[in-house]
Amino acid sequence: MDASPSLRIALLDQNPAFGALLKSLLSANYQIQSTANESQLIELVTAGGVDIVLINWDRTPANGHGDSPAAPRFPALMDRLAALPRSLPLLAFGWDPRRENALQFLRWGGTDFFPQPLDVQELRFGLLRAGRRLELMQDLDRMRALAPHCAVPGLLGTSKRMQRIHQMIHQVAPVSTSVLITGESGTGKELAARAIHQLSPRAMGPFVAFSICALNEALIEDELFGHAKGAFTGALQPRVGRFEEAQGGTIFLDEIGDLALALQPKLLRVLQDRTLQRLGSNQNVALDVRVICATNRPLDALEAEQRFRRDLFFRIAVVRIELPPLRERIEDIPLLAGYFLRQYAARYHRPARSMSPGYLCALAGYDWPGNVRQLQNIIERGVVLSEAAELGVKDLPPEIRPFAAAAWPGGSFHQGLRAFKREMVRKALRLHGGNKLRAARELQISRGYLHRLLRELEMSGEEALAPPPAAAESQLSTA
Repeated sequence: MDASPSLRIALLDQNPAFGALLKSLLSANYQIQSTANESQLIELVTAGGVDIVLINWDRTPANGHGDSPAAPRFPALMDRLAALPRSLPLLAFGWDPRRENALQFLRWGGTDFFPQPLDVQELRFGLLRAGRRLELMQDLDRMRALAPHCAVPGLLGTSKRMQRIHQMIHQVAPVSTSVLITGESGTGKELAARAIHQLSPRAMGPFVAFSICALNEALIEDELFGHAKGAFTGALQPRVGRFEEAQGGTIFLDEIGDLALALQPKLLRVLQDRTLQRLGSNQNVALDVRVICATNRPLDALEAEQRFRRDLFFRIAVVRIELPPLRERIEDIPLLAGYFLRQYAARYHRPARSMSPGYLCALAGYDWPGNVRQLQNIIERGVVLSEAAELGVKDLPPEIRPFAAAAWPGGSFHQGLRAFKREMVRKALRLHGGNKLRAARELQISRGYLHRLLRELEMSGEEALAPPPAAAESQLSTA
């Protein structure tokens, strides 16, 4: 029945002695802040430092000390709590021989009511229920917030590039054709493969992921295709390979470009005939498996070097999906960063709830060689190490901080937003060599609006194409 020690309770009670007693009884599992003032209670909840509200229904200015029914001010308090952006469990306790107060409290939006004399064990059970309810509320809020930005399960992004990716995934998911997903390391290739599986008629079947580069050639053959009893010394029992594990579902072969040349004909045969033979067996096993492959290497170059078979390449790349690096979709960075912030703050029970404009501008200015995976690690690091409710530039690793100085001069939120726009425009123009028409298409705006933005942001063409000075200095210092 232990609760998380990070759950924070705001206690509204005019009796300091009773509040101190509750603190001593519950301090092992909860952090309790006590106040006798309704406005202070609202301030505590608004600041985001509260998970559960607990009200002494009797000891209030509105209610006196005893048997009188709840006074008119209580509906106003409950309305103020209900109007706050965060929806929290509301608990109360009080003398209530006829259960009238409990019924009123629940009608006004309360979660639970405990009669006096207060049974502390019952209160503990109620707080535990409230904690679980809070988790469900937070999960629901996260899903509601992400729903407009997540047309494909797990792949966040509203940029034009990601919209095209979402469209392709929806088009290819219903059919069982082979798919090749390309992109740099950390761009989310396995997430895309899982999304295709989840949106396909095979969603109820298994999804089996296997990395080709994880094992040597002999072990890879056994892992993929299995072996018969007695196939080699020590093979005392037959073994099912990854392809057979994926029957009725999807197999995801990551780093397919690392597959040994000697194994490529066997994989080609499996893809063509939809059958396999286990190692040491001549029996054909029929397969009903969708194959999705991924690589961060250029297979056409490997083919030219005769390190990858052309016929296998054509077989696995019926449909090709190329995931863009994060530096080519910087408009998705605030969405991704916000998602990771909420995820890790909830997982580790940390106070971080937002990011400063300077922090976001630094994220937008960095080139992200590790892509989304690196961004995820940076946000996790900041959440774990920060004691503040807002992540600032000081919470960034040293290699990223100079980009904040280059992109954001400090100041208000609007100044930060202006700096973020400058960085987006600069990146788009640099990506397309100064071509304003292509840059406008990249930003999903008209060419005329891009010209107005350049005037509004006081950016010349030369300035837009120049690298940020602080970034250049940091690159020279680390060279």
